[in-house]
Amino acid sequence: MVLGVTLQETLTFKLEDFEGPLDLLLYLVGKNKMNLYDVNIMELIDQYTAAIRTLQANRMDVSSEFIDMAAHLVQMKSALLLPRSPEAERMKAELTGRLIEYSACKEVAAQLGSRARDLYTAVRQPMPLVGAAEYTRRHDPNLLVQAWFNLMGRSLRKRKPTQDRFEPLVTAPFVSVASRVSHMLRGILRGSLHKMSQLFSREESRSTNVATFLALLELIRAGRIRIDDNGTLDLDRSHHRRKEGNARE
Repeated sequence: MVLGVTLQETLTFKLEDFEGPLDLLLYLVGKNKMNLYDVNIMELIDQYTAAIRTLQANRMDVSSEFIDMAAHLVQMKSALLLPRSPEAERMKAELTGRLIEYSACKEVAAQLGSRARDLYTAVRQPMPLVGAAEYTRRHDPNLLVQAWFNLMGRSLRKRKPTQDRFEPLVTAPFVSVASRVSHMLRGILRGSLHKMSQLFSREESRSTNVATFLALLELIRAGRIRIDDNGTLDLDRSHHRRKEGNARE
């Protein structure tokens, strides 16, 4: 399947030589000597869509994945023509990232392929089977079905849950994030809380540890406390002074 496209220059290649639309896009990037990390997206889209249109105009079969990519690129071009389109920037970054990842995968595949060609592989002829290859034993079909479910890990899913399984969820105490915020601030002010490791304990319930973690994130986000590289907790007293100053103003 020969394709000729007249853009900046005539490109002639076979579509079967490409493993997918990303392969074709990467070829166009290299053909036009573009920087993979700063691709001229508009020019790349024009060349790709022109190539697909040429194939369709010649009534040649085009794989659906190539047509799907062309439709996606046309949508991207429409978004890029709009002023200050966040969606266009997202689509552009996504396509660039996919091209970079695909290029890296091709490079790794080429290196592995070159290493494999240099290896000598010795294999023997398959050994003939000894005895009958057909399984002749007979089993109850229900046992076979149960064995299959056990193998696939479905047997436990089919069992009805008992009340004792829900008991820990129902009886677990509810711990609010606000209560853990107050607990942390009091501990730091009293001097009994110094390290982040003091906040979590295996003896505490999961609800308490989760609430403590969320409270810690909230205090850090609000600028109330700081944590250094050693996990030491420090109360940001300047935050309170700034808050009082703003209130006076």
